[in-house]
Amino acid sequence: MSLIEAIILAIIEGITEYLPVSSTGHLIIASSFFHIAGDSFTKLFTIIVQLGAILAVVILYWKRFFQSIDFYLKLFVAVIPAIFLGLLFNNVIDELLESPIIVAISLILGGVILIKVDKWFKSNEEFDNNKLEEHTTISYVTALKIGFFQCLAMIPGTSRSGATIVGGMTQKLNRKTATEFSFFLAVPTMLGATAKKLFDYYQQGFTLTSQQINYLLIGNVIAFVVAIFAIKSFIDYLSKHGFKLFGYYRLIVGVAILIIHFYIYPLTII
Repeated sequence: MSLIEAIILAIIEGITEYLPVSSTGHLIIASSFFHIAGDSFTKLFTIIVQLGAILAVVILYWKRFFQSIDFYLKLFVAVIPAIFLGLLFNNVIDELLESPIIVAISLILGGVILIKVDKWFKSNEEFDNNKLEEHTTISYVTALKIGFFQCLAMIPGTSRSGATIVGGMTQKLNRKTATEFSFFLAVPTMLGATAKKLFDYYQQGFTLTSQQINYLLIGNVIAFVVAIFAIKSFIDYLSKHGFKLFGYYRLIVGVAILIIHFYIYPLTII
């Protein structure tokens, strides 16, 4: 991996981490174009660079993030399914992280869902004082169910934020509440994923060079700055227009990836 490649991947991560378009999927496709997707450090970089984007949420929502113990317990409950399934299917997930075809298919399927999701859960957005608490309150059971939806994001191209937001909406949460909980849930989820990836990296006998450490630091700073703007723009757009545009984007990108891979430029992982 070169410095330019690290910067490009970090920008992509910052833009896409909180959009329902799959940051991991975009990183896999970009690194496939660079022919570095199969490299061990690239896989590590695509996980750790998410810390910068996560810090953006903590900074932007610090007053709401540092809440009661009850809030943190709900986040813990929501992250349990990802911890369990992540450990159980770790090797399978690593193999999927090398497949641009899996990403393309997941983008297309997720795109179809996002095009329809606003219509499916339209009643969640209807203002009714009698149901306001129902659309904005997250119970422990709701948190756990959202946690299971998050596990779908282990398939590259699915989108962690998209899966958890839709999962929240299936529990009668409105878009804003579901989206914010998805943002908060990213913090423990990605901290855990980073720790696990670093442990695996060293277990495999790899060590980080000074250059690689610099790339990680630079990447996280860039991802943090870009994510700040992406989060603000996303929340504003989502509250006004919903998910349909992101659904069409996923469809276009997914189909384009398949066309490019099979007819123009094979997206190899080497």
